[in-house]
Amino acid sequence: MFPAAEARIRRYRWEVKYEYKSPDCFQKMVITINGESPGPTILAEEGDTVSVELTNSLLTENVAIHWHGIRQIGTPWFDGTEGVTQCPILPGDTFTYEYKVDRPGTYLYHAHYGMQREAGLYGSICVSVARGKTEPFSYDHDRSIILTDWYHNTTYEQALGLSSIPFDWVGEPQSLLIQGKGRYNCSLVSSPYVCNSTSPQCSPYVLTVVPGKTYRLRVSSLTSLSALSFQIEGHNMTVVEADGHFVEPFVIKNLFIYSGETYSVLVKADQDPSRNYWVTTSVVSRNNTVTPLGLAILNYYPNHPKKSPPTVPPAGPLWNDVEPRINQSRAIKAHHDYVVPPPLTSDRVILMLNTQNEINGYRRWSVNNVSFNLPHTPYLIALKENITGAFDPTPPPNGYDFVNYDIHNVSNNTNATSSNSIYRLQFNTTVDIILQNANTMKKNDSETHPWHLHGHNFWVLGYGKGKFDNFSDPIKYNLIDPIMKNTAPVHPYGWTALRFRSDNPGTWAFHCHIESHFYLGMGVVFEEGVERVGKLPSSIMGCGKAKGLGGRP
Repeated sequence: MFPAAEARIRRYRWEVKYEYKSPDCFQKMVITINGESPGPTILAEEGDTVSVELTNSLLTENVAIHWHGIRQIGTPWFDGTEGVTQCPILPGDTFTYEYKVDRPGTYLYHAHYGMQREAGLYGSICVSVARGKTEPFSYDHDRSIILTDWYHNTTYEQALGLSSIPFDWVGEPQSLLIQGKGRYNCSLVSSPYVCNSTSPQCSPYVLTVVPGKTYRLRVSSLTSLSALSFQIEGHNMTVVEADGHFVEPFVIKNLFIYSGETYSVLVKADQDPSRNYWVTTSVVSRNNTVTPLGLAILNYYPNHPKKSPPTVPPAGPLWNDVEPRINQSRAIKAHHDYVVPPPLTSDRVILMLNTQNEINGYRRWSVNNVSFNLPHTPYLIALKENITGAFDPTPPPNGYDFVNYDIHNVSNNTNATSSNSIYRLQFNTTVDIILQNANTMKKNDSETHPWHLHGHNFWVLGYGKGKFDNFSDPIKYNLIDPIMKNTAPVHPYGWTALRFRSDNPGTWAFHCHIESHFYLGMGVVFEEGVERVGKLPSSIMGCGKAKGLGGRP
């Protein structure tokens, strides 16, 4: 046995700034951390404290970084959600985030200001088990791979189109990136200075393996729009972890992954070692004929890492085949030695209907016909400091007219409104969230929405097709070995049931992890036990009605 190790402080010093980069051969402005996108991987051990001193060198833009999957127990002000837990970090300012990583697993960090995440500001957090502890699986090497989609338009151009009449949709991404590298067809661009297919920045990501060894791949998605399938030519993958929780292992050919999710899969290098293999990612759930496959190379040592595989890259599953995606969602169960039983009943049920609406001619996304807007004064500051008038005190709807609402047709939704009101949860109670998908404003169209909860893990009690039935569906919940996660998809024309404990004092965002959908109002905020929150640091203040309370004058 190892002696009990003392928790350490892992210190990082980051500079966030714009640089010209060509991640898919097309040059554009990218937000980097210390010159990198993806940014540096945070490595820590369970129980450690992570301290990140961040200098905002964006010159003309604020910034905030969310530590995705880290519950921020005791530090709700460092969740990094502008408008919810902190004022943004102003150009030229330095801000220090400090939080404890209380459980092992695979997590993420990314911008949470406007739509900055899709400009390249993101990275991985890998937390190993405490010394002396073991995981329920073994491997020889550990690698992190982040999947993203990539647009050539700036986030400003996209936001302007989304906020305009007529509505100008962002469209499909130009590329898919594997660990920050992709390949755009430069023949579609007139200027050779803008797109250079020989740029080393867009040479494919190479994963080098030694024959016979087993690799833990921490695969995560931070797409701004796309649901993805990830596959390795000729190799099986065994799923062993999801969002920081050990999974009862199961074998797959394709990993379906939604924005905000993290998985660990085990891959054994057990194929013909004389050649290399394709690693591909492809768009599912959207009829996307525009975005090419994302390609990387599985390089069997000692073959040359740039030696192309002798085969055509596998295309991935059909985009509109929903059944295998639902089957994978249902297959994820807690590992039998790590089951955390959920409470058998809940104290409150909130039914959330996800719809697309028009409000005063503007296209919006809504929950129960209410489209969410962030306030200028962060909720945590307003509530803790008793600032009145910072947000609408009227509680949002607890449900919708589920008897009469037709989820399969384009609905009128003429009564849609926008608001910055929040759900006030009784502290330390059990809350059920039923996410219900419906038709968009286009006929026969229902999208996939990955929903992410800040500050908590939730039990995934079930997935269903069609309209959730309040009486018959709860009987089918998995209360035996449900997986705990922080992000879960709602499939087209389907529902997802989640359960969590409101036991973490603070204000916490719960939203669709698709950038444009959250920007257009697809989210809510929960408040629980704010009176138990400690004294707020002055560094998070200085905006809205909190201007005189600290921060930068």
